[in-house]
Amino acid sequence: MLDETPSTAEFAVVVNDEDQWSIWPAHRTVPAGWTAEGTVGSRGECIEHIDASWTDIRSRSVRDAGGVDR
Repeated sequence: MLDETPSTAEFAVVVNDEDQWSIWPAHRTVPAGWTAEGTVGSRGECIEHIDASWTDIRSRSVRDAGGVDR
């Protein structure tokens, strides 16, 4: 549980080795297998950034294998 209210909580955009994006509380250590992408802000700001940046949501292994969009 966060120790801040949702309106004041700060999040970081994180990306894993499969090029999957997520948000993570900025004050917490990024979990193993994930890397901070550099964007920090409110939950909404981070989600907007992900929506604009992560345009192909297939994982890297699926894209590399020639997986088909559905």
